[in-house]
Amino acid sequence: MDSKKSFEERYPRLNRLIEWFRQQYFYCAEGVWSDDANGFKQKLVKTINLSVQSFLNKDIQSTACAMAFRTLLAIVPALALIFAIGRGFGFDNLLKTTLLGYFPAQREVLERGFSFVDSYLNQASGGIFIGVGILFLLWTLFSLVSSAEIALNKIWSVPGRTVWRQLTDYMAIIFLLPVLMICSTGINVLMSSALQVVLPFEAMSPLISTLVDLSSVVLIWLFFAGVYKLLPNARVKFSNALIAGVLSGTAFTILQWLFVSGQIYVSKYNAIYGSFAFLPLLMLWMQLVWVITLAGAVLCFSSQNFVLYSYSKQISNISFDYRRKILFAVMVVICRHYKKQETPPDANDFARLYGIPIKLVTQIIEELRCCGLVLKVEVDENTHQVGYVPAVDLQDLTVGHILHELRNHGDDDFIINFDTDFKEVSELISHISIKLYDDYNNIKIADLDYTEDTPKNNN
Repeated sequence: MDSKKSFEERYPRLNRLIEWFRQQYFYCAEGVWSDDANGFKQKLVKTINLSVQSFLNKDIQSTACAMAFRTLLAIVPALALIFAIGRGFGFDNLLKTTLLGYFPAQREVLERGFSFVDSYLNQASGGIFIGVGILFLLWTLFSLVSSAEIALNKIWSVPGRTVWRQLTDYMAIIFLLPVLMICSTGINVLMSSALQVVLPFEAMSPLISTLVDLSSVVLIWLFFAGVYKLLPNARVKFSNALIAGVLSGTAFTILQWLFVSGQIYVSKYNAIYGSFAFLPLLMLWMQLVWVITLAGAVLCFSSQNFVLYSYSKQISNISFDYRRKILFAVMVVICRHYKKQETPPDANDFARLYGIPIKLVTQIIEELRCCGLVLKVEVDENTHQVGYVPAVDLQDLTVGHILHELRNHGDDDFIINFDTDFKEVSELISHISIKLYDDYNNIKIADLDYTEDTPKNNN
């Protein structure tokens, strides 16, 4: 009796438990992508699976480190803008008090930073070159927002905005988000005063404190949701942005609490580095904040697009005949939309309406485009959404023509004496290709029918 069999006999329950965990791991890692069910369990597992893969593949840590460095360069202009808007609301002193409360061990450094901000605002408003200071402030913030957009666009795999859209969208983001941050800071005082008037009883003070804290957290959730909704150059569903915003905002609140609570333990650290102790702690905090932000962006992307990544293992092992079936199906849909003068379909439409994995559709469309059978056209110039239309007149676009173009696409006849050494093989393949062209050259792609059904997958 070998040891393995003895173990199974001695511990049958433990062996069944290990086997169950093994099956669950395989399902979560690979099997879920072949599961056609669309329940909550499948959506959750696919979202987590794709989030982990995207987190590792998108190199979030390196991107967060680079963004932390860019944020450090823009921190004084950013604080200047926040304090300038805060003065308009009468919250500038409240902002200073809040920052000093966040970093009690670094009061000296913060006071010096506030003096830098005041000098920056004075130079921007009354410098020798009128307006140069304001332009430099806006350019610094534009650069930071642009870098953040590039990072999020990389996660969403979409192109960046045009210059005109950058000017308009960035201006809205730069002035809207600081207002939300200021409201988040000042809402504690405003709501406390208002609720004390409405509810003057001391017994209600715990309720007031809870409502004030909760309202501040809600604004942080909305801040992150706004980043995920507005910053990427993609059509982001608000529900997905809100879910990611709630999770990221909660993680940010916990990090903020840990960082504030840990300030009382840095006195020994300050004894070594002096006032410079604030700099590495600030860099660490900013990098962790960017990790949370980018991880939330990955979660937002995954929750909206997990359905597009099904059957990835089967795609890598797809048979020649099955791939050809899907290729002709894609071509039929493109021709039918063009014939009916409907909006040209994109790769997402095939995944949404017919359950065809977007990875496979993208490969097929690229092959058709390289063969000169389809053209890429811009459907929406604001979002840069593209669709595909036939590149050949529908009267000439036959099954035989497609087979002929696919057969002749790519390099051939580059092996010396191949047709001589394998004469019968070459003649046989040529005969088959010519026969297929002759037999099916009278069947037009636009005449082939298919079922226009409701979307197969909804997320």
